[in-house]
Amino acid sequence: MPAAVQSRRTRTNRVVRMLAVAGTGAAVIAMPLVGAASASAATATASASVTTAGYPNNLDGWIRESLAIMSQKGIPGSYNGIYRNIMRESSGNPNAINLWDSNAAKGIPSKGLLQVIDPTFNAYHVAGTSWNIYDPVANITAACNYAAHRYGSMDNVNSAY
Repeated sequence: MPAAVQSRRTRTNRVVRMLAVAGTGAAVIAMPLVGAASASAATATASASVTTAGYPNNLDGWIRESLAIMSQKGIPGSYNGIYRNIMRESSGNPNAINLWDSNAAKGIPSKGLLQVIDPTFNAYHVAGTSWNIYDPVANITAACNYAAHRYGSMDNVNSAY
């Protein structure tokens, strides 16, 4: 076996032995270090894509852009309240559609991040946002406008609304 291959194998075996001796604690510490390069590369890729308003084109950016519009329009709501409801309603998928509930049975399925039906979206649409119900910012902002009128704020919504 060539010396370079044997040297590499010896180093690999040494690392494996060190992790085995150190136990789970070392593995837990080693994993974030290995993943850190991947995570920063993913962040760099995600941050390269931005909305027309300059926010990251991801869930965090959509919520922050919606909050900026809501602030201008006097619509109450917090990042945490919006995020909590999005996770419950769509798990963060802006293209989510509910084809099985009572609204869907009536032919008006809930759509988007906050699972809004077309009549509600149209009634509570906020000027300056897209008329596309699947547009994340438009969906969040219209849903928060509806929640503000119905419940005082999206922060007060703790189940399907």
